[in-house]
Amino acid sequence: MAEDLYRVLVVDDDTMQLELLERTLRSEGFVVMTCSSPIGVTSIVRSFVPHVVLMDVDIPALSGDRILALARKSAPPMTRFLLHSAADEAVLRRLAKEADADGWISKSTTGAELATRIRALVKAPSGVRR
Repeated sequence: MAEDLYRVLVVDDDTMQLELLERTLRSEGFVVMTCSSPIGVTSIVRSFVPHVVLMDVDIPALSGDRILALARKSAPPMTRFLLHSAADEAVLRRLAKEADADGWISKSTTGAELATRIRALVKAPSGVRR
């Protein structure tokens, strides 16, 4: 289905997490690109034009919330940014609000539930935060 071909950029310094998310999201019908370093994220956002950027919060050298601020400047208006972390959900919710993210997803969210949450965010009207 054409509507299921959403592009997702996953940014995480943990290569095992990247592989798991890539496999999971591809099996759910997403087009996925991964990045293990904060370097180059803005270029990838410009060239790949993702619908969603799933951004790990705990990346050494430059945290996900800071990368988000830089990448958002290069992203088209339709791109949604989600913080992704194993942190306590209250902490993650606060970080997402402070970083002006479009939402957050706990790393405990997997498979079909992860895909459902990403699709819902893409389909939500612009400015709706989750």
